[in-house]
Amino acid sequence: MQGTILNRDAFLQTISKRLGRDKVLSVVEVPKYKHNPQDNVLKGATQDQLVDILKEQCKNIHTTVLLTNKSDLPATLKETVKNFGGGPISAWNDERFSEYGLDELMKQEWPNENVEIQLWDPAKGKANIEFAEKANVGITVSDITLAESGTVVLLADKGKGRNVSFLPVNSIMIVPKSGIVPRMTQATRILREKVKNGEQVASCINFISGPSNSADIELNLVVGVHGPVKATYIVVEDI
Repeated sequence: MQGTILNRDAFLQTISKRLGRDKVLSVVEVPKYKHNPQDNVLKGATQDQLVDILKEQCKNIHTTVLLTNKSDLPATLKETVKNFGGGPISAWNDERFSEYGLDELMKQEWPNENVEIQLWDPAKGKANIEFAEKANVGITVSDITLAESGTVVLLADKGKGRNVSFLPVNSIMIVPKSGIVPRMTQATRILREKVKNGEQVASCINFISGPSNSADIELNLVVGVHGPVKATYIVVEDI
């Protein structure tokens, strides 16, 4: 149920006065800087070059990168899951799976082979989380991918629960090649444009760089402390 906001303007005006401001600004203007060095990083890089940069960075974040195309993606995905030890599989219920020809694999082939798979279903509520907790593999699709840091950006939605990328032991993230950008600079601009255009942007946006890592204790790197132990990015040619 959608809530109702009451007395918002009066509330904000009170806070504004306490802060010594005359009024509440209705519009936040983006600062205009004289120099923008962030725009020059990887400027002019082609998509192929960005893929190469992504591959190199993923060596540093303990992440495997596989390259494939749309026709070979089902076989690549199936082999990757097999190498991780099979199911159970928790996956997004993502319309892009149909675009990539994965429906037969996920809805027929795996079930017929007794590979347990569950697509995220909001109607199941907490049962989604309980299944993801016992899943061996989680499958998601990157909305934006940052070549410089090896980061995938996942926008949560009704059929795209954030737990799919956090709870399973292993994580597979399908990366559309056309969605690879140089760095955070471009990713935040894409998200800002979505907001400006009135698009519904996910309340939960996750920036994930490979498997879980922590070096909090004596700078000793430990992988898989609070998330997947292993991660694989499958970069897909869009044509």
